[in-house]
Amino acid sequence: MKERFMAKRSLLVGFGGFLPDRVVSNAELAERLETSDEWIKTRTGITRRHLVGPNDTAASMGAEAARRALDYAGLTADDIDAVFVATATPDQAFPATAVRVQAALGMKQGFGFDITAACSGFIFALSTADAFIRSGQIRNALVIGSEVYSRIMDWEDRTTCVLFGDGAGAVVLSASDEPGDRGILSTHLHSDGTAGDLLYVDGAVGQPDKSGHLKMSGRDVFRHAVGKLSSSVDEALEAEGLSYADVDWLVPHQANIRIIEGVAKKLNLPAERVVVTVDRHANTSAASVPLALDEAVRDGRIQKGDLVLMEALGGGLTWGSALVRL
Repeated sequence: MKERFMAKRSLLVGFGGFLPDRVVSNAELAERLETSDEWIKTRTGITRRHLVGPNDTAASMGAEAARRALDYAGLTADDIDAVFVATATPDQAFPATAVRVQAALGMKQGFGFDITAACSGFIFALSTADAFIRSGQIRNALVIGSEVYSRIMDWEDRTTCVLFGDGAGAVVLSASDEPGDRGILSTHLHSDGTAGDLLYVDGAVGQPDKSGHLKMSGRDVFRHAVGKLSSSVDEALEAEGLSYADVDWLVPHQANIRIIEGVAKKLNLPAERVVVTVDRHANTSAASVPLALDEAVRDGRIQKGDLVLMEALGGGLTWGSALVRL
């Protein structure tokens, strides 16, 4: 029987990201849509996005991001006990994308499953992995966000198709009983099903007569986003007895520059303490937070010991935050 290791906290020890090779600029979209580079940039902050090629899948991108995170952590797939994949665009109804990633990594042990919370998925998956580690059931976990939104876009709808991109991000969590305050301090998750029709996909395996395209009420989502994300951030800080001044970095869901700036303003955080990738990645849904985190760790902005606040809101509506000391 496997011995349980009662961890004081889960440490983030590995970071990885993957973006497809194909880059699509606003100008390229403007060639076939009634839009312009200026219109998209002004309203969203987006200048380009990465879109999958014919051989890219949620599993293949997630596996590559996972390999890079494992390499960063100095671990191998044999060290991993569980794989949690946040995705709203799985390759199949089942097996889970996490199981496909497990196979791609050559894992013969452990378990894996998917978490569907749309753009909040990574925060939900991070919280789930943290709970498994703290309970002693696992010691090392891969937490991945991987999305292929380009395959659920209505490419005739300029109000939605210009907003999204594809990609994957991953982190490795490891159990630790070391003294100190490093690791995941707390996570806070919420959902409100009464607002589910504000952002949804019109179809599923059980509804073959539907379009299968993403639908969004942009104004309503924006209205909910700033308020709910700000309150989620407040909740995280209050739980740990911290203030806005204690936060070294905000790593927000990369949906829209206006939402990011709105939340930062409410928190009184200067722009130089907010990680922004939406301009180059667009909205990669559950992949956006781990992709942004990976970039900021690897370019040296985020250092060991920094207090990092992550937050996201997605269809459901779902929203949440995670407070982490790296």
